[in-house]
Amino acid sequence: MGNLTVVEHVTLDGVMQAPARADEDERDGFPHGGWGIPGNDEVMASEMGKRMGGGGAILLGRRTYEDLHAVWPRRKDNPYTEVLNRTRKYVVSRTLREPLPWQNSVLVHGAEAVAGIKEREEGLTVHGSGELVRSLARLGLVDEYLLLTHPVVLGTGRRLFAGFAERLRLVDAVTTTTGVVIATYRKQGDA
Repeated sequence: MGNLTVVEHVTLDGVMQAPARADEDERDGFPHGGWGIPGNDEVMASEMGKRMGGGGAILLGRRTYEDLHAVWPRRKDNPYTEVLNRTRKYVVSRTLREPLPWQNSVLVHGAEAVAGIKEREEGLTVHGSGELVRSLARLGLVDEYLLLTHPVVLGTGRRLFAGFAERLRLVDAVTTTTGVVIATYRKQGDA
C-alpha cells in the first residue's frame, strides 16, 4: 500500500488559504493572499525539489486542480512544469466531468475512492486541497503531513486542521533562512 502525504504551507495560526497569490482564493473575503511568497528561499526550493523527484502520483481537489492547471502547463521555463505534466494527477470532484483538460489526469468520484488508489500507487501527494485533506483525514487515509510553517499570524482564513483530530510525531525538520519550518509528521504508531 502506498503512502499518502499532505504538503501544505500554513501560518503559525494554522491558515492554509491562498499562500501563493493575492487572487488565489478570495473566499469569505480573504484579504491576505500571497502571504507565503516572502518565505521562499533556496532551502525551501531544495527541500521541495527532493519531494518532487520522489515518484508517485498527485491527489488534488477540484479547486486546486483548476488553479494549478491554469498556471503550470504554460510555464515552459520552469523545471517543475514537465514533472507536473507527466505525473498522474487524481482529481477528487463531484462536479467535474471527463475528459479532464490536463494530461495524465484521472477523475475520482469521492474521497472514499482514494483508499483503492493508495493500494495501486507507490505514493500519493496532496497539495493544497484543504477540503479534500480534511475528508481524507476523517477517513483515516492520511499517513504523513509535510508542513511548511511560515512565521506569520493572519487571524483569519481557512485552516488546515478543522473537524478532525490527529496524533502525530515529528520525524524530520529543516528551518529555512526566512524562518519557515519545514516539518514532516507521521501518525503516531506508523513506522
